[in-house]
Amino acid sequence: MAEPLHPVPRHVAIVMDGNGRWANRRLMPRVVGHKFGVDALVRIIHASAARGIEYLTVFAFSSENWKRPQDEVSGLMNLVMVAVSKYLARMAEDGVRIRIIGDRSHVAEKVRAAWDHAEARTANNRRITVSVAFNYGGRWDVVQACQRAIAEGLRPEQIDEAALSSRMSLTYAPDPDLFIRTGGEVRISNFLLWQTAYSELYFTDCLWPDFDERALDAALEDYARRDRRFGRVKTDIAPSGEVVSLPAGS
Repeated sequence: MAEPLHPVPRHVAIVMDGNGRWANRRLMPRVVGHKFGVDALVRIIHASAARGIEYLTVFAFSSENWKRPQDEVSGLMNLVMVAVSKYLARMAEDGVRIRIIGDRSHVAEKVRAAWDHAEARTANNRRITVSVAFNYGGRWDVVQACQRAIAEGLRPEQIDEAALSSRMSLTYAPDPDLFIRTGGEVRISNFLLWQTAYSELYFTDCLWPDFDERALDAALEDYARRDRRFGRVKTDIAPSGEVVSLPAGS
């Protein structure tokens, strides 16, 4: 097992991008790339737990992904059942807790049933909590939190950051410390817009099926070098030994 890096982020969020391009470069159907992407996810879940990460949230299917070709969407839905059947027992034995976040209303009943089974089977596990964002969008998350607050009778003056945070999809987890996106794109793509306000961002050209323990360690090493101040000033030591306060952007 790899030695833990310090400081280790409590919560890592990942946009698992590049499955389709990985398959295309090998002259394979895009859905094959998603299958290898699931294998990569399982690998990273266990690597994250081994390194002391407590929460891992991954973007599996966005609310915009319904616009993809129908055969790819159908393949992704079938892959949910295959993944639960193939990996759930091992996840449960290894202390992984699985949570699903996103709008379930437009997802097939058999997919929802697979999610319910995975969540129930792992509900008492505490080694690492893996949240899978499926049919999820960051804007949807903010809107649904506002709708819940209104439905529960909150007055306008009662709706503040704390009120909305407690109604977000990830209310059970701390905000992500580290946000990773694979595949070479440099954008957030409507993922955890509220929760990543102060996350450290890490982008890599590595396509998701190739993302392994070494790639994860590279991201964690980069994170460990960051100076996280959350808007506070930075203190530094001048050559004279005097403590100097520097602006947050310094």
